[in-house]
Amino acid sequence: MSNIIRLHMATPYNKTTYNNPFIFDNKPSNHKYLLSRINGAATGLRNNFSIFKHKAQTCDDQTISTQRRSGNYKPPIWNNNFVQSLHSEYKDERYLRRADEIKVKVKMLLDEEMDYIRRLELVDDLERLGISYHFDDKIKQVLNHIYDDQGIKYYDPMDLYSTALRFRLFRQHGFSVSQDVFDRFKNEDGGFKASLRDDTKGLLELYEASFMSTQGEKTLELAKEFATKFMKKKIDDDHENIEEHLSLLVQNALDLPLNWRSPKLSSRWFITNAYEKRKCLNPTVLEFAKLDFNIVQATHQQELKHVSRWWEQTGLAEKLPFVRERLVECYLFTVGGILFEPQYGYERITITKVNSFVTAIDDIFDVYGTFEELQLFNDVIQRWDIEAMDKLPNYMQICFLALNNFVDEMAYHVFKEQGVFIIPHLRKSVTTNS
Repeated sequence: MSNIIRLHMATPYNKTTYNNPFIFDNKPSNHKYLLSRINGAATGLRNNFSIFKHKAQTCDDQTISTQRRSGNYKPPIWNNNFVQSLHSEYKDERYLRRADEIKVKVKMLLDEEMDYIRRLELVDDLERLGISYHFDDKIKQVLNHIYDDQGIKYYDPMDLYSTALRFRLFRQHGFSVSQDVFDRFKNEDGGFKASLRDDTKGLLELYEASFMSTQGEKTLELAKEFATKFMKKKIDDDHENIEEHLSLLVQNALDLPLNWRSPKLSSRWFITNAYEKRKCLNPTVLEFAKLDFNIVQATHQQELKHVSRWWEQTGLAEKLPFVRERLVECYLFTVGGILFEPQYGYERITITKVNSFVTAIDDIFDVYGTFEELQLFNDVIQRWDIEAMDKLPNYMQICFLALNNFVDEMAYHVFKEQGVFIIPHLRKSVTTNS
């Protein structure tokens, strides 16, 4: 079975992969989460309206030119036809059934008898492979047990790798761990010992741990400088003596540390370039990671098709040809920067639509609209007055009507699912700064 499992990545052209340095731990549990995300995305809208109101109050009377500007935006490389052509076989029942079977086996690994460092390494692997979300409760249980059992013994002699790994994982999961655990690796001058320079594995883990620092933690700042310097030196001068998967991990970390990466977007790289090249990999874990990646990607593709059809149906691309069409990028932001788990499809779709409106209205203000038009548009938005819409030019009418319909659509969904009427809150998130 594992021989036919492969990783797919839909790429019509060569593209740069962008990594978002912000990782959000929040998971949507009710309409309040969605409203908080909409409020954040709507900041761009509010800023435009606020800036415009300030300009309207301070601008001298002058003749307004009706000459239209152009942002010279390039057309999207992922057009609707391409998006609709995406296909994945991993929605088939046979793959879903196989994934469920292997998931049970992987969960059993967390229950096996092993020393706590091996257990922490397993947790770390599951997180880097992008499959830890299946075992959140079990991982919390494992970490709590290790923390409670090892807390008093934390200052026992340990190697740099083990200390840094435990420090990083505990901090990553919200446990209180002092930077003082690294003091044993310092010399009399307060710097890190020279003997650590050849410990590539330990340096890498120290480097990653240093990015879990809080303000004013001098030891971790020193650790970052020390690890960065000697990892670069190791790669430049002695890379042939480093195991291939470790060398790749070092280079990848120097490019962007683990804590700044999107877990799911970086998991593909880790599967193929690091974990699969290990001598001691677990084939069951590897098979599950590949299956899960492809199954989740198939889910994301279906959602992307949905929002692409929605964008076409709004007619905004046709009626507002001057705006940027960045639908795929808006969707990718939700996957990479906010949440990727399959069960949060509605949230991803909704936030993608919000960001698409933010982009369109931003271009109306920054590129196309005249001063007088923007005054009218701002007034209609601030008062949310459908009847006053006929005062707007055609391109603003369709934009405002599409926005109004979208707000009503969101409100209907929340009322149907949770019995909460949120239209006033949705409108307020767009029209005010409070």
